[in-house]
Amino acid sequence: MSDRLFIFDTTLRDGEQVPGCQLNTVEKIQVAKALEALGVDIIEAGFPVSSPGDFESVVAISKAVTWPTICALTRAVENDIKVAAEALQYARHKRIHTGIGTSDYHIKYKFNSTREEIIERAVAAVKYAKKYVEDVQFYAEDAGRTDNEYLARVVEAVIKAGATVVNIPDTTGYCLPDEFGQKIRYLKEHVTGIDRVVIATHCHNDLGMATANTMAGIQNGARQAEVTINGIGERAGNTSLEEVAMICKCHHDLQIETNINTQKIYSTSRLVSNLMNMPVQPNKAIVGRNAFAHSSGIHQDGVLKNRESYEIIDPKEVGIDETSIVLTARSGRAALKHRLHLLGIELEKEALDKAYDAFLKLADRKKDINDDDILMLVGKERTANARIRLDFLQVTAGVGIKSVASIGLDIAGEKFEAAASGNGPVDAAINAIRCIIHRKMVVSEFLIQAITRGSDDVGKVHMTVVYNNASYYGFSANTDIVAASAEAFIDAINKFII
Repeated sequence: MSDRLFIFDTTLRDGEQVPGCQLNTVEKIQVAKALEALGVDIIEAGFPVSSPGDFESVVAISKAVTWPTICALTRAVENDIKVAAEALQYARHKRIHTGIGTSDYHIKYKFNSTREEIIERAVAAVKYAKKYVEDVQFYAEDAGRTDNEYLARVVEAVIKAGATVVNIPDTTGYCLPDEFGQKIRYLKEHVTGIDRVVIATHCHNDLGMATANTMAGIQNGARQAEVTINGIGERAGNTSLEEVAMICKCHHDLQIETNINTQKIYSTSRLVSNLMNMPVQPNKAIVGRNAFAHSSGIHQDGVLKNRESYEIIDPKEVGIDETSIVLTARSGRAALKHRLHLLGIELEKEALDKAYDAFLKLADRKKDINDDDILMLVGKERTANARIRLDFLQVTAGVGIKSVASIGLDIAGEKFEAAASGNGPVDAAINAIRCIIHRKMVVSEFLIQAITRGSDDVGKVHMTVVYNNASYYGFSANTDIVAASAEAFIDAINKFII
């Protein structure tokens, strides 16, 4: 008989901590609903005490989803726990996730405390959380570098205090798989009452071993995996949901089952990537664009004769349609609607008509329209109602002449025009915008990324603008890279000029 593995998704909490990838409440609800459809058991919706926005997002997500447990993160601080309980008031199934660092690094340098005081604080936090909810999860931060004997003492104490789930994080991604698996095994064998709770893993990918450590934990008794879509998260990221789900599905010998509807993995991956403006690396397992691509003639021949020669996963199992419709300027609305559906996007008639008109204009300039192009077109809607919008842009550039840009902006319905020169066409366009927006703004990061290798392809521009010592993220995509750069600059400005 197979064991049940609970999938705890922290895309909206740990994943959203990636610089420049913050979501607004509407976007978080969209992701939360996609996670519910995917079959995620627990959604960590945020850290309510950290900001009013996080608090409101937890409230809104609690109202928006039905069957998954909604979890809110806290420190081992009474006010954190009280605020989390308030944010969770509308959740049908609620969980408070509280905890404290247990490694000597945290005890000595972060808390300037002692091992005994840490146990007291852990127990007090769990007992206080139990006053508000029945389901209390405790995390032993930096458990990966905590010696097993002391970790067992902490875990046993919080179980006695009422914890229902104990989370063993490899916070720094330091552990080797054998080491992490043995840590879980040690707790299973040495903690009184461990059979009454669920052991969870929360592994980071600093050394590229997050998924391997998670699976080692599962093989040694953990039955909750804390993961994110596309493996996003702090620093090098977290354990990838899609990897854990497909490992369990492919390796029948593990006898581990999840509730994940794997056919929704690809569309959920693209949704998160698009909303967070965080591209998925092409060779990313399961969801990268090359995950099921074969360039070697030997591989191609083998796959054509028998797919399983080189593919252990049928692409359709993760929602990738092998017989996808190729979109061109001759494609109709039905074809575009079908492709959007495969990507997890449903548009009403008016929105579809706008997207189709934009699609035709792009198709006239490009030979092939790929999924990223389509997602970028749909994403343009988010800037349609922005306060500052690009009206027109004309650039003169070349070898031996100075680059000059003329630009027109629509600011809350009022038209403005300016011209400026610069060190290249992008610099000229940005200088022209500065002539209209009289603020001291500095571009601290500027990244141009082509989606494929074609010279006619849509280019993505990621930009960070510093204003008043705060950083604001801007993004755009366009076949004209100068226009995309100007739009990304404007997108960032819209974040601080309201």
